[in-house]
Amino acid sequence: MKTNEFLSLLKENPNKNLLFEYKPGQLVPANYHITEVKNITIDSVDCGAGTDFWKETIIQLWESPEEIGKRDYMSAFKALSILNKVDKIKPMEKEVEVKFEYSNPNFHTAQLFVNAHQVAGNNLVFHLGVEQTDCKAKDTCGVPVEMTSSSANSCSPESGCC
Repeated sequence: MKTNEFLSLLKENPNKNLLFEYKPGQLVPANYHITEVKNITIDSVDCGAGTDFWKETIIQLWESPEEIGKRDYMSAFKALSILNKVDKIKPMEKEVEVKFEYSNPNFHTAQLFVNAHQVAGNNLVFHLGVEQTDCKAKDTCGVPVEMTSSSANSCSPESGCC
């Protein structure tokens, strides 16, 4: 999901509770805060010596320990107000992927993609998920395209990759 799509959904649903499902059946609790918005530039070289460049928006969600047990979720209106304020200070790239950075004691820190969203009653729910790491130089490394990350490591030193 692009940053502008996320902002538009907030604007279209101002009175909805803003919920984030960080893994199936697990919601970020109502005590979350938006604590940081990052404009990220990735300028990379993969294991096959290919270069790439892109930008992302990362919105950090943090659980306030002082508000454990809070029942009322942040509204889409409040989140949009926060993000509009941020945008005035440090303009966000609108045509780039938006991700959400989150962790809790039982879930490692991760930058999560938006897999889907839905309006369910009074809630605007964003279903988040992780993306598996991948070899971007499959041709150079000799890794079959259909191979998954759980397969044996074909990117060994003698393969010409890395």
